[in-house]
Amino acid sequence: MPPPSQVMMSGPRTIINIRCAAARRIPGLRQKYHSYEHDSPSSYTPEQGMILAAAINHVPAHGFTDTALSSGIRDAGYPDVSANLFPEGVFALVKYHLTTQRSALSRNAPAPPLAESSSTLDMVRRLTLQRLHANKPIIHRWQEALAILAMPKHVTTSLRELALLSDEIHFLAGDKSVDTSWYTKRAGLSAIYANAELFMTQDKSANFKETEEFLDRRLEGAQSLRNVIGDAGQWAGVQAMGVISALRSKGVRI
Repeated sequence: MPPPSQVMMSGPRTIINIRCAAARRIPGLRQKYHSYEHDSPSSYTPEQGMILAAAINHVPAHGFTDTALSSGIRDAGYPDVSANLFPEGVFALVKYHLTTQRSALSRNAPAPPLAESSSTLDMVRRLTLQRLHANKPIIHRWQEALAILAMPKHVTTSLRELALLSDEIHFLAGDKSVDTSWYTKRAGLSAIYANAELFMTQDKSANFKETEEFLDRRLEGAQSLRNVIGDAGQWAGVQAMGVISALRSKGVRI
């Protein structure tokens, strides 16, 4: 694995630019309709699931690291050699967080009559905010996760997961489009979510109120894919510099 400073240096720039500007090329956006076969916690073996569920509890203290994964292995009652169940190392822990929190959206989505009385845009907002808030316990560690996701061997999976999240949110929000707007809506939300998530890593406001306001501004301004994609490059640059500045303040040499 490259030195942490090297990963951090390339990570923010890579993940921000790719997740936003390349939204139209995300593998998950090639399909036309929502799929019930998206990766979920059930995709793991029982042993993997138990270990990852235990390991995620150590992320707030130890980050997305081998220490957290090893602690999860011990907590689940498995020998240290069980680390071999995760050939991709700590990336398995990051992906587990992404898939479990995406799956949680469907379990916790607003139910009728609230869902029926809300517009699709309002439901998209509620669900996107719900997903962002799921990062609260580990938000101080999320820049580490972004650096891992930005590694070349993980970028494709990162993009696919972003696409699946966008698709899940629109599906749960009641979006029934089957024309080209299917793509524009999901590509737009992918860019918005990626930026809101990055904004949240630096948000010090109470209950992440500023992140909520940031999300509202982006959703209100995103009237079409052209609006979102047109701003994506600018957003990428601004957010990249923000994350890089934050990393520098922590002593990372960039």
